[in-house]
Amino acid sequence: MERDRLRVAAFDELDAYTLYALLRLRAEVFVVEQDCAYLDLDGRDTEPGTRHLWLDRDGEPVAYLRVLAAGDTGGHGNGSTARGGGPGGSEPGDGGTARGGGNGGTARGGGPGGSEPGEPGEPGASSCGGDPGGNGERWIGRVVVAKAARGEGLAGRLMEAALELVGDHPCRLNAQSYLVEFYRRYGFAPAGPEYLEDGIPHTPMVRAASR
Repeated sequence: MERDRLRVAAFDELDAYTLYALLRLRAEVFVVEQDCAYLDLDGRDTEPGTRHLWLDRDGEPVAYLRVLAAGDTGGHGNGSTARGGGPGGSEPGDGGTARGGGNGGTARGGGPGGSEPGEPGEPGASSCGGDPGGNGERWIGRVVVAKAARGEGLAGRLMEAALELVGDHPCRLNAQSYLVEFYRRYGFAPAGPEYLEDGIPHTPMVRAASR
């Protein structure tokens, strides 16, 4: 039996306790651990096309990300940022975070010692941005792994699940630059120049639609 159970839900399918636990995990990493004051509740969590994915361990979330459907309007920018984990993290689930920010996404790192970019605490994990071209793009963001669960490959497991959900659609995220190679493993490629968000280098990335 798997130790961590994958869960997927729309906002209106989340009970109050689960929603509280997911938002607490995001705040613990993106706001407190990463020491970044930003509005995590950007209005995109409640959109009909948003899906929340997390790994449940003994009733508590240990890793989380969200997938946004293109075309929805967003708060924190258009809402897509994938933030990675702490320094040295090689996978965003290790201590890093993917959080949603501007028109793209951002993957940003969490606490120190993270070896997986899915553990990062992200101030604005990857969220789906707008889709003026109407091409059905998806955005991955708010990738985060609890400090006590880093180094277990949880970020990678969530990324695989998220991409199954994305299916044939093109997908974007804004990765913390040190996590670019991690996201390459999942078919993402840099799609623009590096930029600073909250003093952290980020790189916009895209995964082309499946043929």
